[in-house]
Amino acid sequence: MTVRPENPHQARLLRLLRQDGARSRAELGEVVRLSASKLALELDRLTQLGLVESGGLAASRGGRRSGIVRLASDLRFVGVDIGATSIDVGVTNGELEVLGHLSKPADVREGPEAVLDQTMELVGKLLTGETADMHGVIHGIGLGVPGPVSFRDRTPVSPPIMPGWDRFPVRESLTREFGCPVLVDNDVNIMALGELHAGLARSVDDFLLVKIGTGIGCGIVVDGEIYRGVTGSAGDIGHIRVDENGPLCTCGNTGCLEAYFGGAALARDALAAARSGESAFLADRLAHEGALTAEDVGAAAGSGDAAAVRMVREGGRHVGLVLASLVSFFNPGLVIIGGGVAGLGHALLAEVRSVVYQRSLPLATGNLPIVLSELGGTAGIVGAARLISDHLFTAD
Repeated sequence: MTVRPENPHQARLLRLLRQDGARSRAELGEVVRLSASKLALELDRLTQLGLVESGGLAASRGGRRSGIVRLASDLRFVGVDIGATSIDVGVTNGELEVLGHLSKPADVREGPEAVLDQTMELVGKLLTGETADMHGVIHGIGLGVPGPVSFRDRTPVSPPIMPGWDRFPVRESLTREFGCPVLVDNDVNIMALGELHAGLARSVDDFLLVKIGTGIGCGIVVDGEIYRGVTGSAGDIGHIRVDENGPLCTCGNTGCLEAYFGGAALARDALAAARSGESAFLADRLAHEGALTAEDVGAAAGSGDAAAVRMVREGGRHVGLVLASLVSFFNPGLVIIGGGVAGLGHALLAEVRSVVYQRSLPLATGNLPIVLSELGGTAGIVGAARLISDHLFTAD
């Protein structure tokens, strides 16, 4: 049976404790503006439900010392970040601190059964291992996938790089296996939630999270909440057309941003540069490894390889052009760039910044930071845990 708060007051208390950690009853009372008796009633009920516990006494503020309250120490959430080429799984406590983390290479094109089997195996290993500090039970699982997810029924819908996943019952599969609530969202949205909870966006209510991985997507946060659009497809910027005469994209159209830049496009261009002799570095890497990736382009650019540097600059320019339009339209307070290709680092960031600052309205960019994510591979895990905890920390 899923235990959840019984009213909005309890839900707000849980979310405050999740974000700020243990707090005294006096501090909580000041924030939620409840009378001492009403606050005591709600906290006592949350304790009975097993959602909060006592943490001792707070330092004296004059008079009787107030008791400290914290989320129950046995609360556990699982965050799963399924990417195009990898699976990351983490277990968090109630405050969404990552207690254990496992990852492995994977190919989302193998289909939902194969990928979810690998996911469940990773979760099982994590829960039975020593690193996850698993002395509690799983209260819920949040999961991100690299494709559009219907906001109505939380299933993948016609994802371009995920053959076989259309309308697949991901939630039901994991619920049957682990017996707890499951929520599914787009991987970019869960990364944005991770940044909102524990990253550079903790104090920003309106921002964009651009993920550049195998594909390109954008998480949109408005007033501290993910904006998903009417059906859940908001932020799919990888399929904004950059040039109608451009290369064919995985979605079937031509000239999309994703067809110019992203992991798959970089690997394609790197292979062409290696085979043509344009890049000696990439040709040597291809001879030794048999294939090329975006990481190889980054290594080549870092060594000063002219062809790789050009790829990074051109890719950054294309991303910057699309992002400049988004900035002028949305006027965010922050732009965060993450994902595997963001590992190209400051060379990519410098190009994106240059184009956005030049092409967007000065009023929109005057105080606009454009930065690289500092959470790395844990952004999706924390965000997925935040997704399911948001659901469970809402009153029935």
